[in-house]
Amino acid sequence: MSVDRTQVLHSAAALLSRKATATMDEVARAAGIGRATLHRHFAGRDALVRALEELGIQELEAALDRARLDEGTADEAVRRLVAGMEPMAPLLSFLVTENQLFEGDQQNEGWARLDARVSDLFKRGQEEGTFRIDLTPAWLTEALYGLIGSAAWAVQDGRVAAKDFQYMIVELLLGGARRSVEK
Repeated sequence: MSVDRTQVLHSAAALLSRKATATMDEVARAAGIGRATLHRHFAGRDALVRALEELGIQELEAALDRARLDEGTADEAVRRLVAGMEPMAPLLSFLVTENQLFEGDQQNEGWARLDARVSDLFKRGQEEGTFRIDLTPAWLTEALYGLIGSAAWAVQDGRVAAKDFQYMIVELLLGGARRSVEK
């Protein structure tokens, strides 16, 4: 039987995003494989977390590319980005909260590159006059990641409907980020 490594990683992320202390046995069960099979693919928890990080970087990069961040208005690009991030939400929610991904003060250069792309989108929105300038692009980037993670948890726990994922995030984020028009 062939093991779909990506599916195993997504199952692991869904479990670990809700239970950070899950054992490798629990990860294997969540992925529908045996512990020995899991260990053949990932020598231990550190290897699993590193593989999750690599997958997260790849998937977020692809979502950013699909969102065409330079096209249309910044808020339209944010809407496309949230839609593109929805399938990877459990993985992203795990990764942004997993402190093992950072070695000392050094952030993985892949995350730094991705953060810069998202931050540039919010900066563009500020330059267009769409987004508030009192909220830094870095903060808006972190807020986006936080909302994606929170919505993923809420959907996974059945507290909100999956069909509302994009709407909840976009409306809350853009509602707080948009500049108010002076009358």
